Order: sequence, then C-alpha cells, then structure tokens
Amino acid sequence: MKKLFESLPITDYTTKLSVSIVYAILASVAMNFFYQPGNIYSSGITGLAQILTTLSTKVVGFNIPVSITLYGLNIPLFFIAWHKIGKKFTIFTIITVTLTSIFMQIVPTTTLSNDPIICAIFGGGVMGAGIGFALKNGLSSGGLDIFSITIRKKTGRSVGSISIYFNALIIFVAGYLFGWQYMFYSALSIFVSGKVTDAVFTKQKKMQVMIITAHPEEVIAEIQNKMRRGITIINEAEGAYKHDKQKILITVVTRFELPALEDAMKESDPSAFVSISDNVKILGRFYEEDL
Repeated sequence: MKKLFESLPITDYTTKLSVSIVYAILASVAMNFFYQPGNIYSSGITGLAQILTTLSTKVVGFNIPVSITLYGLNIPLFFIAWHKIGKKFTIFTIITVTLTSIFMQIVPTTTLSNDPIICAIFGGGVMGAGIGFALKNGLSSGGLDIFSITIRKKTGRSVGSISIYFNALIIFVAGYLFGWQYMFYSALSIFVSGKVTDAVFTKQKKMQVMIITAHPEEVIAEIQNKMRRGITIINEAEGAYKHDKQKILITVVTRFELPALEDAMKESDPSAFVSISDNVKILGRFYEEDL
C-alpha cells in the first residue's frame, strides 16, 4: 500500500481529490435537487439505493437515507474493483463514494421544479456530467461503473451504453412498485445520463489515424514517445502530383489522446498529411491505460 501511494506524485493526489469533490457535489445536486423532488430514479446502484430507501419505511418502519443505502451497496463492489480493475482505482473510488454519501446527507433537498420531465432531463444531465468527469480523470463513482469498466475492457462497448442495459431492470422495478409513469421518467433520465457520460468521457472513443509522411521514423518516434500505440507502416506510397515517394502510417488512438497526437505531428513532421476517422470499431487487442 505504501509503495502504491509513493508511485503517485502529489499533484495526482490533489487532482483526484478535487475531482472526487466535484463529482460528489454534482451527484448530490442531481439527487437532492432533481431526483428526489421529481420522484425520479437514477441509474445503477444509486437507483437501487433509492428503491430500497423508498421501501424501507414499509419494511423496517423507518426511512433509511439514500446516502447510507448507497454506501452499503457499494461495499461488496469495492472488493470486485480491487481484484478486477486495480488497487489505485479502488482506493480513490472508496474516497469518491464516501464523499458522495456525505454530500448527499448534508446537501438539503430543494424543489426547483415539480415537472418530472424537467427533473428527469436536468437530473440525468447533471449526474451524467459528474460520472463522465470522474471517469475521464481516472475515477469511478462506484456502483455499476465497476461492472461497466470491466466489461468495456473486454468488449470495447461504451460505458454509457453498458449502463443503459444494466439499468433496464432498475426502471422496471421502480415502475412496478411505485407507478409506471415513474418508469418512463426514470428511463428518460437514465438515457440522458448515459449520453452525457459518453460525451464527457472520451477515452473509450477510438479514432483511426492515417499519416502520409516523408519522415516516418521521426513521426513514429514522437508518437510512441507521447503515447503507447502500435503503428502499421505501408511502404512505397507515391504522390499523384509530384510522384514523390512517401510512407503511410496507420494507428488508432482515443479521442482523449488526440491533442497528444497533434503535438507529436507538429514536432515531427508539420507538413505531413493526416486523415482521422472518428469513432471506429476495433476487433482484437487495443491497449487501454489502467484507471
């Protein structure tokens, strides 16, 4: 454990802690300003925690706060993350979930609108922004994020889409127990949340890059210096206008890595022709940095 934290610079600590706080605030705003007043059920473990909290009054005779239920449901998932994803990831996930539970408890429930559609859209948007921001910075909000990331590493499916599949059961149970109108409003919120998550979290969006260059060795060295990516070389390419000999380099990067690629091209061969195909599907092995 000591060796784990010694490998992280102090700036990494402060950045991840700041991201945890931002996510905790956004999740608390989504829950206490939109979900609770609008009777909207969130995605994943948070939605399950809301259902259990709603049922707690009938089952045990008193209301168990969502914050406590949420934390309790996440405890077994911490063990899965520790073994399947990574120790650093799990430690910061525990910190994030703890802060989220605390903020949900101390932020007062405030009714901004009684319109369930408004609550569903804005609640989903705020929650999705928080989840995407956390994942983009190497953190997880816990819950189904752990399953989603594990499956994404094996299948390449986007995090938001995986979450939508998992959440179908949550919204059905909410509709069955509390009224079918809540199922539709919650489904809308989960859809918005998933789309916003994918818009913010760009690491899983892959882009195919084709580079035509007269200086392949310099380009390859600079790209591999800035990111861990394999490159395929096609020799004996010829320009139709000047008939000059060039080489074609083909690689795949994530949208998150695009600024690093642009910097690499400026430093190695600013005159190279670069073509980028957006959001390609990959079959086979594709290296993804551990969170």
